[in-house]
Amino acid sequence: MRKFFKTVALVTVFSISEKFLGFLYRIYLSRTIGAEGIGLYQVALSIFALLLTLSCSGVPITVSRLMTKYRAENREDRVQKVISAGLLFTVLVVLPVLAVFFMFTDHFAFLFADKRCISIFLVILPGLIFTSIYSVLRGVFWGDKDFLPYSIIELLEEICMIVVGIILINSVTDVYQGAFRAGVAVLCSYVFSFTVALIVFFIRKHKIKNPRSEFKPLLTSALPITAMRSANSLTSSLVSIILPIRLVQVGLSNNVAMASFGSLMGQALPLLYIPTTLIGSFILVLVPEISENFYKKNYFYLKRDIEKSVKFTSLLTCVFTPVFLVCGKELGVLIFSSHECGTYLSTCAFLMLFMSLSSITTSMLNSIGLENRTLFYYIIGGILMLLCIWFLPSILGVYSLVIGFFALYGLTTILNLKLINKNCVNKPRYKKFLSSTLMLILPTALFGVIVKKLIISVLGSFLTLIVCSGVMVAFYMLLCVGFNLVSTEFIIKKFNFKFKVKKQKHA
Repeated sequence: MRKFFKTVALVTVFSISEKFLGFLYRIYLSRTIGAEGIGLYQVALSIFALLLTLSCSGVPITVSRLMTKYRAENREDRVQKVISAGLLFTVLVVLPVLAVFFMFTDHFAFLFADKRCISIFLVILPGLIFTSIYSVLRGVFWGDKDFLPYSIIELLEEICMIVVGIILINSVTDVYQGAFRAGVAVLCSYVFSFTVALIVFFIRKHKIKNPRSEFKPLLTSALPITAMRSANSLTSSLVSIILPIRLVQVGLSNNVAMASFGSLMGQALPLLYIPTTLIGSFILVLVPEISENFYKKNYFYLKRDIEKSVKFTSLLTCVFTPVFLVCGKELGVLIFSSHECGTYLSTCAFLMLFMSLSSITTSMLNSIGLENRTLFYYIIGGILMLLCIWFLPSILGVYSLVIGFFALYGLTTILNLKLINKNCVNKPRYKKFLSSTLMLILPTALFGVIVKKLIISVLGSFLTLIVCSGVMVAFYMLLCVGFNLVSTEFIIKKFNFKFKVKKQKHA
């Protein structure tokens, strides 16, 4: 268990560093090319993400899961074969996709809400082959529980994109040129990560073997995951197409519609994903553990891992929620100089819990072979989301997308949790914890509003944001301790143990 948490801590450090740098880069882009440029960049990336998802999104996690399964069954001879099957399948799928889109670009113009997005998309498109193969190699690292190379490569990829992006964008004269050069930076980062990962793959002495016998088990598991993630990307792409069009139809100009879309999707949403990003490293290390315990029928440890995962996710997300509720507007102005973004952050604060729980429960279910059910749940949620952005813009404007997100993530979270309970021999217990952490948000937010009103006229917006956020986090954690949701005994024991160890070493 200690090794598990050390691995989580290591991956978390790299992940936070990577996301923090990406966050700073997003701020730089927003201030350099504006909300409209971010909107163009976001639309092109969403279409590219759709193709990437269609090509190989289910393969990495399937390769990882099958590697874990075969090793649990002492069938090491099949490990290299399934790796080879994943790589070959990805290449055979991606190459025709690239050929079709380069040869018949004009026929796909309808996918883009703004024609300027097409050239941005085309400059990123060659990266599809590089990042697809890298995704499978990343799955190999997961299956080996070799998280250090993966973490380093992800961080270096982000640094590469940022350095190239700043060099290229620094001298731009208009928003389109800035968005186009940002696309070039994305392509460079994909080539970089592919090259480094391939070198590490062979250094780790992996080999290419005849994959024929592994295609069937690979496809059986990968296709439902690919379909679910394709539905996710397709939904995002449809949102980027439909929502700006619907906003124009209800009276907004094209520029204003694209700016509103860019502010919500390109500025507010990345901030709302902060808790989900923080638990990403936890999910990365946890999924192979859950898969291994499931196939070895270690039901006690399976129950324990699921309980701790759901509780940790709930606690972490609920700590952030009151901060976004009370100080969302100040965050939007401070980071993006956008009052509109700040309003979205406050409005969508409760959405973060459903986003995080949906992410971690889907990963857990996929790791135990329930990909078909998670796909079905996501399709239902995605349909509800698209219905919201089609019928509600005349009433709610861009906030129709917010309602759509609640429908999508709320539904998948509830259905996933029910499915987990149904398929666990030892039923995990977390309902009381979930409801308690959720209820404590309201008194914390109320306390934060009072503190904010008392100090904002004296300290100003920036210091009020810092002080108020810190006070709310401390207040929330005190409530958790008071209601016995967080045990201080474990922390004290750990601290005393480490203190004794250091003392003994010193002696």
